[in-house]
Amino acid sequence: MEDKTAIKLFETKQVRTAWNEEEEEWYFSVQDVVQILSDSTDVKQYVKRMLSRDEQLKSNWGTICTPVEMIAADGKKRKIQASNLQGLFRIIQSIPSPKAEPFKQWLAQIAKERIDQLQDPELSIEQAMTDYRRLGYSENWINQRLKSIEIRKDLTDEWKRHGLQEGVQFASLTDIIYKSWSGKTAKEYKQYKGLKKENLRDNMTNKELVINMLAELSTKEISEVSNPETMSEHEDIARRGGNIARDARLKLEAETGKKVVSPLNAKNVLSIGK
Repeated sequence: MEDKTAIKLFETKQVRTAWNEEEEEWYFSVQDVVQILSDSTDVKQYVKRMLSRDEQLKSNWGTICTPVEMIAADGKKRKIQASNLQGLFRIIQSIPSPKAEPFKQWLAQIAKERIDQLQDPELSIEQAMTDYRRLGYSENWINQRLKSIEIRKDLTDEWKRHGLQEGVQFASLTDIIYKSWSGKTAKEYKQYKGLKKENLRDNMTNKELVINMLAELSTKEISEVSNPETMSEHEDIARRGGNIARDARLKLEAETGKKVVSPLNAKNVLSIGK
């Protein structure tokens, strides 16, 4: 099951999702959906009570829910209970909530949008812009963020071309790039910004995004001309790409007297694009 994880927004509340390429449908975090519809502070206990009230749902729970890798509460990818559209509609029937109908309409719209996006990739970009605007990001920041997504994809495509695997290898090389230009690993960087499960790049300022883009672009360009064959060679290239961005960061800081790496995050500033 190949999935692409994403965060969807229902009335500003986050729902973790994963796209199943083979089945061509979304899987949604059951925990997130139940929490939104029930407003419960203890989702596990709510689910237990719900299943005790609905014997048919309880007997089919194992087929309705399936473990899918998504971002857990600690910020790491873990397998959590998820369900496709059909399964969620069944779960929603057992949750008395005034949000049930609008939530089902939202689910159906999400499914339709994904099919439309497969037909026209530009719609994915438009949806991303809409989501970022809804969260309060500035137009300037959004443009930078979309460009950073493009550059990141170019880099990961280059890594895939050399047979590297998503997960540990990608994370290891990304850490080297971050460490080289910012002096912090991804985990250290997120801690510096007071983040947990949030996306680090979604909490970068414009300057941070630009320097990180330079690091990833440089890494990709060096890899293309070097054609590394071993992981150690990829690690060396990641350092070299990150060092190019580090030099640019240091030069900018020397000229302006302002630090590039910032503790600011999307929660404590009205517009991260400043």
